Amino acid sequence: METVPTSAVRMEKMSKYIFTAPRWPASLGILIILGLLLEILSRRLDPAYEWFGILGFIVPGLVAFLFTRPLIVLLKRQMTWNRAALLAVSCTLFSFLITLIGLIVLQDLLDLCYAISLGFIFGLRLLVLVSIADYRTSRMIIPASIQSLAGWLCVLFILPDPFPVLTPVLMLFFGTGFAILIWLIDRPLYRAFHIRGLKFLNAFIAHLTDGDKGMEDFFRDIGQEAWIPQVSIFFQREGKKDLILTIPNVHPGPMGEIGGGNLPSILRSRFDEEMMVAHGCATHDYNLVSEGEIDKIVHAINETRTSLQWHSSAGRPGRISVGTVSLLYQRIGDTLLMVSTRSPDKTEDIDFGIGHAIICEGHRITPHIGFIDAHNCLGDEIDVILPGTRTAHEYFTAASKAMNRWEKEPLFPLKIGYAHLPLPYTREEGIGDIGLQVLVTDTQGVTAAYILIDGNNMAQGVREYIRDEVRALVDEAEVMTTDTHVVNTISGKNPVGLRISPDDLVLHVLDGVEQALKDRSEAKAAGSSATCNGVIIFGSDSIAQLASIVNTILVYVVPISAGMLLLAVVLSVIAYMVIT
Repeated sequence: METVPTSAVRMEKMSKYIFTAPRWPASLGILIILGLLLEILSRRLDPAYEWFGILGFIVPGLVAFLFTRPLIVLLKRQMTWNRAALLAVSCTLFSFLITLIGLIVLQDLLDLCYAISLGFIFGLRLLVLVSIADYRTSRMIIPASIQSLAGWLCVLFILPDPFPVLTPVLMLFFGTGFAILIWLIDRPLYRAFHIRGLKFLNAFIAHLTDGDKGMEDFFRDIGQEAWIPQVSIFFQREGKKDLILTIPNVHPGPMGEIGGGNLPSILRSRFDEEMMVAHGCATHDYNLVSEGEIDKIVHAINETRTSLQWHSSAGRPGRISVGTVSLLYQRIGDTLLMVSTRSPDKTEDIDFGIGHAIICEGHRITPHIGFIDAHNCLGDEIDVILPGTRTAHEYFTAASKAMNRWEKEPLFPLKIGYAHLPLPYTREEGIGDIGLQVLVTDTQGVTAAYILIDGNNMAQGVREYIRDEVRALVDEAEVMTTDTHVVNTISGKNPVGLRISPDDLVLHVLDGVEQALKDRSEAKAAGSSATCNGVIIFGSDSIAQLASIVNTILVYVVPISAGMLLLAVVLSVIAYMVIT
């Protein structure tokens, strides 16, 4: 097996359970239609049930919509009008279906069916509000009970005894059952990490709603310290701004602005020089727990400035292919730069251990080994490359062959050119804040273009299309992405070229390469190898345990919920028999 889904990847696939609430007018329209349908049906069956559909469904739904959000905001939590409307119409639908049984099948038990529906939607609203607004159950009881209480009060004069007494009892039954379910969902994560699972879910919803970064506190609680190699190449040119090409071996995730999700842009902004932030060897296990951890990377790079040794020569670029791996390599001063890809085969994250082994192996020839994962071909599945696989061996073999050519490659005066083009695309279209950067090297007329797009991987075939066009301007080229996760609020699949036309994108790339070629001038280069000390990352053990617990919860929550509901219904019937 060449690539294996990691725990973090499996968690990322759970994003299929996340959806965006429709706009509130649409939800309210459905709510009103449901109420009117039941009103028509109830009038046809029995004139005594006149106004039942309006007072028992439309009015409670509208009351819940109008008052849920203000009550949540009053408790200093967040909830959108769209979510309030979706919750109201969803509960109306459940109430509609349960009550329909009483209207059509069990007309003598209509009061029981409607009372069960009010108890059920009280419990359901409690579960939802605890999940998306405030994990503290006691604070959500009043907002959760609004729709049920409104329905109870509105139909007191329509439904006969024992409905007035029965409904509060059934609300107590269902509310208790759902409260127990909430406790069971919350307990596993608390026992393992001493974090509240629903509080974490609250933080996630807050991040989606207003960009809140409260999730970082949870990641820090489960994170692990790591000592990470950081390789950079400094470039200097007379009369032009300096440039740094740096290769972090941490992962720009997990998503959006959380953790290191915007690592390339933030790291670039911390330096006076121009900076290109490529993607090293790291999976989601090496996500930074917070944006503050980037400061440790900045400090590590800056500490190497005093020991830089400048060189004005470089070797010609070359390419090595081993199996599915293609490697562009070039000796630049005292640094061996390598850019790897498997495109058109899928190219996802490379495990840290593979990159670290390549760096250590390269120290036999030079202290500075820059190994980049071009991250430029996304397949159907989001898998990572792990040590010990055939693909990992291909990467290592290709890198070793490049190292063996270190002494054989003749050196020539180095020229470089650089261009930075902000692109007219949004994060939603797969392009991050930096846009496009191009570094061109020129060694005695042999040119190579290192093209870096601020995005998370590329749609299959886009890399080949761009590279073929660029090869008309330079001798060698590779197209890379930074793997920024600001383009992924939830899902990991928003590659460059999926939502924008490759034909349009290639025009910008060609413009960037042409500008970089015009910018060429003599340059000096210096390699830099640092260690980022005590960087707090997710860690493989914690992520694996977290993913395992979440998957287990998803498995057992359905049968437990069904059992709770069945018990509540049985108790409801017993209570009805006792009261009558």
